[in-house]
Amino acid sequence: KIRGYRIELGEIETAIQRVPGVRQAIVIDRTDERGNKYLCGYITGEAELRMEEVQAALEAGLPAHMVPARLMRLETIPLTSNGKIDRKALPEPEGSIHTGAAYVAPRTQVEQVLAAVWAGVLGVEAVGTQDNFFELGGDSIKALQVSSRLLQAGYRLNMKDLFSNPTVAELSPLLRTDGKMASQEEAVGPVELTP
Repeated sequence: KIRGYRIELGEIETAIQRVPGVRQAIVIDRTDERGNKYLCGYITGEAELRMEEVQAALEAGLPAHMVPARLMRLETIPLTSNGKIDRKALPEPEGSIHTGAAYVAPRTQVEQVLAAVWAGVLGVEAVGTQDNFFELGGDSIKALQVSSRLLQAGYRLNMKDLFSNPTVAELSPLLRTDGKMASQEEAVGPVELTP
C-alpha cells in the first residue's frame, strides 16, 4: 500500500511495457529519506525512447496513485546468479520525485504562503503552483498539519477543499483570511477554581 492505496506492481509494469520502444520494465516501491513510500520504475528500451513520453503515456492510462514518482533508464536489468531479477541491485534513483508538473513559481502572497507551508510539511525544497499535494507525498495527517500551519499564518483552510483541489493554484483562491486572531499576550489576573 502506498498513500492508502493498494498497488499492483505487475499492472504498472504491464502498462509500461505497452509503451512503444520499451523492452523491459520493473516497478518497485522505495522509501525516501523522510520515510515515505513511493513507486520507482526501471526501464530498458530502444535508444530513442524518452522518459517524458513514458511518463505521459502512464499518466494518460493509469490512475494518479499508480504512476511511478520516479522513472529510471537502465542498460540492462540486473539478474541474480540463477537468472531472476535482482531487485536489491536496482540503483537508488537520483533527483527529485516527479509529480508530472513543470515547476511554476508562486505569484501571489497567498500562493507563496501555501507553497512554503507545503514545502515545510512535505519536506521538499520547492513547491510549484501546479504540483499535486498527494503526489508530493501528502496524506490526511499531513493535510491536518498544513491546516494548522496555515492557521498560524492567519489563513483558514477547509479540509475538503484541499482534497478536491490538491494544487497550490487551485487551492489558493479558496483560502480565507482568519479575521479573528487570538491575542498571544501574557494573560494576567485571578484564576477561578475549576470544578
